[in-house]
Amino acid sequence: VQLQASGGGLVHPGGSLRLSCAASGLRWSSSSYAIAWFRQAPGKEREGVACIVFSNGDTYYADSVKGRFTISRDRVKNTAYLQMNSLKPEDTAVYYCAFNEPPAVPHLAAYEYDYWGQGTQVTVSS
Repeated sequence: VQLQASGGGLVHPGGSLRLSCAASGLRWSSSSYAIAWFRQAPGKEREGVACIVFSNGDTYYADSVKGRFTISRDRVKNTAYLQMNSLKPEDTAVYYCAFNEPPAVPHLAAYEYDYWGQGTQVTVSS
């Protein structure tokens, strides 16, 4: 499985960004896999942000992003999206997407994710 993350950039506080994570090389007939977003800021531990199960759309969010971030998926394109609104400077981090083989449930336990994409930098600054 290969994951291609994109969409990072520089945005002012209060602004929005949308990240994409395209999965390829899938070898399961089931779509009950999950894709999640994690982030890591300099000097801080990796933090789970949001995840989605592709078969039923079940989601899970970290408390720090609830109400501001929305994760969605396109089952035809095998792509997950993270819409980030009302961005804050503390959202600044490298964002990584990760893939959990089926059958998956919505969760943000990093050790359960089997494949990781490259990071994309998100910087929130005035």
